[in-house]
Amino acid sequence: MLDDVRARIASAAARTGRTPSDVRLVAVTKGVDVARIEAAIAADVTDIGENRVQEAATKHDRVRAAATWHLIGHLQTNKAARASAIFDVVHSVDSERVARALALHRPADRDPLAVLIEVELTGQPSRAGVREDDAETLVRSLLGLPGIHLVGLMTIAPQVTDPEQARPAFVRLRQLRDRVEQASGWPLPELSMGMSEDFEVAVEEGATMVRIGRAIFAPD
Repeated sequence: MLDDVRARIASAAARTGRTPSDVRLVAVTKGVDVARIEAAIAADVTDIGENRVQEAATKHDRVRAAATWHLIGHLQTNKAARASAIFDVVHSVDSERVARALALHRPADRDPLAVLIEVELTGQPSRAGVREDDAETLVRSLLGLPGIHLVGLMTIAPQVTDPEQARPAFVRLRQLRDRVEQASGWPLPELSMGMSEDFEVAVEEGATMVRIGRAIFAPD
């Protein structure tokens, strides 16, 4: 399954003149045990994604192989201290308060924590993320915070039956990134978008990180 996902990423990248190395595969290991995580790392998966801080904490120190750990789920401020110590990348910053908590608690002996701003593009009130119109303001508020380094934007597309229906969300995030970069003067090279159901469309629209769990770890 991992080889199939990699082949599909490569094909999607080629369709828009990109290479597979332009896209980081973040293997989402929610509910996946340590042995399977280590097997994935042994198969050259370098990026591990977890949805919850507590679950990641139970696995992180037990996984002996080196990997880059990503928090892709919603982060509450009261979990920021623990998250800042565990993860290398946080995809789901949606407020200045969360960002400042991460910055405050980042261990001094670690590199700055890479963070992405989560943008909510579906209009569904239950979804986390900053509104599109507020993204530039949040970007500016994060610049210069010690302990973190803002690297891009993330979104979760609406649930759809046809992956093509997710394309507008990915286009909007890419266009928003371009506008905010130009307005703020701050580079935002990373676009985290696309999951098992729609990652090929996301790659075609410029994703630099795709978050894939079921397509890798689901039973055959």
